[in-house]
Amino acid sequence: MGRTRAGRTGAGGGGAAGRGRTRWWLFAALTAVPALVLLPVLVAAVGLALSDSDYPLGGGPEQVPCSEALGFGGAALPEGAVPTGECTRRGWQDIHYVATFRMPRAGVPVWLADTYPRAPAPETRFCVGDDVDLCLDLDYTQGLPDGVGADAVQVSVEYGDADTALVRVDAFTV
Repeated sequence: MGRTRAGRTGAGGGGAAGRGRTRWWLFAALTAVPALVLLPVLVAAVGLALSDSDYPLGGGPEQVPCSEALGFGGAALPEGAVPTGECTRRGWQDIHYVATFRMPRAGVPVWLADTYPRAPAPETRFCVGDDVDLCLDLDYTQGLPDGVGADAVQVSVEYGDADTALVRVDAFTV
């Protein structure tokens, strides 16, 4: 009768590991795969937590020409209007343009009607903000022209005095 290896029992050398032996590669694989998957997530979470930026993923506001900001929403700077401050673009997953300008108060209804001819009448009661006197919310089902980059446009108007109006146009994707 031939000698058998120590620790091996049974005939035919079955698949069971011998005494004192393990299948270390199986343990290593089961440990390494989740660690390799979770490591980038952990690094990103630590990076976000330690970031001192208001926009750690990017997409902070950047100054753009007002014609670009207004054009994204299908509008143009009206005659006699003067931009106030800067027009901005923000974007990470969605894009958001903001343009603010002053114009003659009497020209606001005409400019809105010419810019958005299919739009409903501007609201005066349900506007967001205490100082907003007139507002208009548009999307493709409610007066937004075809072919513009924005999915929605919000126009808010504040009457400063009897002659001027401050107009803010927010155009964004959703």
